Amino acid sequence: MSGAAVPDAGPPRSAPGEPPVELSVVIPAYNEEHRLGPTLDAVTAYLRDHEDRFGTWEVVVADDGSTDGTGALVTARRDGRVRLVAADRNRGKGHALRLGVLATRGRRVLVTDADLAAPIEELDLLDKALGEGNAAAIGSRSVPGASIGSRQHRVRELLGRAGNLLIRRVAVPGIRDTQCGFKLFDGDRARTAFAASRLNGWGIDVEVLQHFHRAGWPVAEVPVRWSHQVGSKVVPLDYGRVLAELARLKARAAHPADLLAGAAFLLMAVVLYAGRLVDPAHRYLPDSLQDQNQWEWFFAVTADSVAHLHNPLFTDLQGFPDGVNLMANTVMLGLSVPFAPVTLAFGPAVSLSVCMALGLAATGAAWYWLIVKRVTAHRGAAFTGAALAAFAPPMVSHANAHPNFVILFVIPLIVDRVLRLCTGARVRRDGVVLGLLTAYQIFLGEEPLLLAALGTALFAAAYALVRPDVARAAWRPLLRGLLTGAAVCLPLVAFPLYWQFAGPQSYGSVLHGDNAGNSPLALLAFAERSLFAGSAERADALSLNPTEQNAFYGWPLLLLALGIAVRLWEQALVKALAVTAAGAALLSLGPKVRLPLTDRVYPGPWAPLSHLPLFESVIEGRVAMICAPALGMLLAVALTRMAAIRRVGTLYAGLMAVALALLPLVPAPLKAVDRAPVPEFITAGLWKPYVHDGESLVPVPLPDPGAAEALHWQTAAHLGFRLPGGYFNGPWGPDRTGIYGAAPRATSSMLRDVRYTGVVPVIDATRRAQARQDFAHWHAGVLVLAPQPNDGALRHVLTELVGRPGTWTGGVWVWDLHGRS
Repeated sequence: MSGAAVPDAGPPRSAPGEPPVELSVVIPAYNEEHRLGPTLDAVTAYLRDHEDRFGTWEVVVADDGSTDGTGALVTARRDGRVRLVAADRNRGKGHALRLGVLATRGRRVLVTDADLAAPIEELDLLDKALGEGNAAAIGSRSVPGASIGSRQHRVRELLGRAGNLLIRRVAVPGIRDTQCGFKLFDGDRARTAFAASRLNGWGIDVEVLQHFHRAGWPVAEVPVRWSHQVGSKVVPLDYGRVLAELARLKARAAHPADLLAGAAFLLMAVVLYAGRLVDPAHRYLPDSLQDQNQWEWFFAVTADSVAHLHNPLFTDLQGFPDGVNLMANTVMLGLSVPFAPVTLAFGPAVSLSVCMALGLAATGAAWYWLIVKRVTAHRGAAFTGAALAAFAPPMVSHANAHPNFVILFVIPLIVDRVLRLCTGARVRRDGVVLGLLTAYQIFLGEEPLLLAALGTALFAAAYALVRPDVARAAWRPLLRGLLTGAAVCLPLVAFPLYWQFAGPQSYGSVLHGDNAGNSPLALLAFAERSLFAGSAERADALSLNPTEQNAFYGWPLLLLALGIAVRLWEQALVKALAVTAAGAALLSLGPKVRLPLTDRVYPGPWAPLSHLPLFESVIEGRVAMICAPALGMLLAVALTRMAAIRRVGTLYAGLMAVALALLPLVPAPLKAVDRAPVPEFITAGLWKPYVHDGESLVPVPLPDPGAAEALHWQTAAHLGFRLPGGYFNGPWGPDRTGIYGAAPRATSSMLRDVRYTGVVPVIDATRRAQARQDFAHWHAGVLVLAPQPNDGALRHVLTELVGRPGTWTGGVWVWDLHGRS
């Protein structure tokens, strides 16, 4: 409910010569003529008898538009210390309380309900707690020492407890009983909090306590005697209404710039993916290489597992007959499982496209939230920094193909929770939340989590060197919180991780070559997708492929970051961020660094880490992605400082430098092309008579990381057949080394060579015998050759291997291995 007009927030002044009021008692009332009289008698008698304890006092009855004799009952009293303030109509307890508290003059303000469920004598306990340095002391029925006389009906009591538990968890952590109507406040702070309140209903108690919590004003929860009073106006459903009121209040309280920032991130993501979003099922991102086929397959197979209650950690639909350890691949169960209904209803192409667009926008929003909370409250500066963190060139490069490196919205939440632990305020709760977030991130992507941990460690080490006093105060609660987080996380992920590293088709480290680090020139160059300065030829020469342009921040941005670090070096945060960005950039050079324009190679900073567990499978160049949020936060700090500059010339020069550094990084929309159509042989189900139970359909050549279109065939056929080969990570050799694709066999290697070279080998008895063994290993029911480069050579080889020509069926050549022509 929206708040109505209220009196001025300042307390009414005492008349000249009148002594100041020590204690104000506020009683909200609505149609309380039968209960209010005894309550006023009890309150005034107690205060008169204890004036030596509580001093001068007043009682303010806040009439919430009563239609009975409540107001007349108050005005009929002859004691000038009992006053009435009345609303023009009934608006709710919250409005009455706000009206009453803002009419008080007391140094302390007691709020109590008209039914006096907590006896006025309990004021003594609250006053003692207030005297111990607390800003508020609230009566509680839920802490040890509280006593409850007459109880409510058991069902009503249970419902009330459940509602109160929700309120505590959602709105006011750490306070057990927010809704007991017996509270004593420091007067000035009470008037400030109630003046800032907006709720007219029961939720005002929670709203005011939230105000105290955010302001850092200590609140004590004091056990009191309490008895249920007949005729109470509070019902169990009111707890639900409190939550609803708080939700609406939070929505209204959102800063308009925050909503605008979220909308802008979504628009930026949609523009980036516009070429595919218009028709996801028939559009393809060519710079994804074969990753789009792979990821759509991941979403499809997960949805199929959910729908049929299969094990989501393993499948033999690809890599048949050995299968694929899905946990050892980046299936992103944290998204592919909840998106299963979308995948089943609209197809994996739609699910993948929506996930990547929304995920990228959510990542930008999450970095924005963290920067506003931890770095600067200046919304414009925070948006610019978050945009760099989420849409930096490495992120745009991975946006072609790798949702696990685009959908990173959990990472800022993890970083924030770690920073909370350092304060030592709520170590157990924050540790539990950290454990849950970490477990979820493991099901979104383990490598980004490892890189985030590395970046956080760099920042923590740098900050500890700059501020050792902070580090000394923080390390104990941080360690306790991390241990708590580990205790929560490990049971949730223990079995999936066991399956990943020791289950069927598990493997050791993945081979990425001797050195997948960045060239130093890649840090200074511009990415291929740069709207104003991109060069595909230059970027390709400095990266593994278009999906792995992991640096490319451009020399203007690096010069700007250097200037920011030098100019603002006195700030500990700037020092730590600069060290984090520089350290990540150096580590991304890999275990071996070749000096540009020379043949000299030196050991790189990654070398000590390159053989450690987990680190050995990291593509070293990706470590430069850590620079994106670090540079974004540096930029936010600098823009905040610029906003305070009053000299127009200096401000103009600073903003121009930022613009010149960022403009070359603005990405062009990702390239999209029409997708190759799936052959009629697949879409019309013509394959079904050729593939019996337990058999596979063998595309020629077998699908691999370089040509995985057959995975699209399989998803188009609703996973109706199995495929040998494929695009996944699996084991190879006696050491179970991780490779991309299935373990090669003689026939699959030969067919791949023919596909890429067009050279037809001699097909002799040995090759035919080997082919029969390989066909048997794959449980092959049919060989399928689609039109493609060198398909004539492939057709000749297959005819020689099988001993008869294929049949043109449904747009493909088919060799039925059941002996039929």
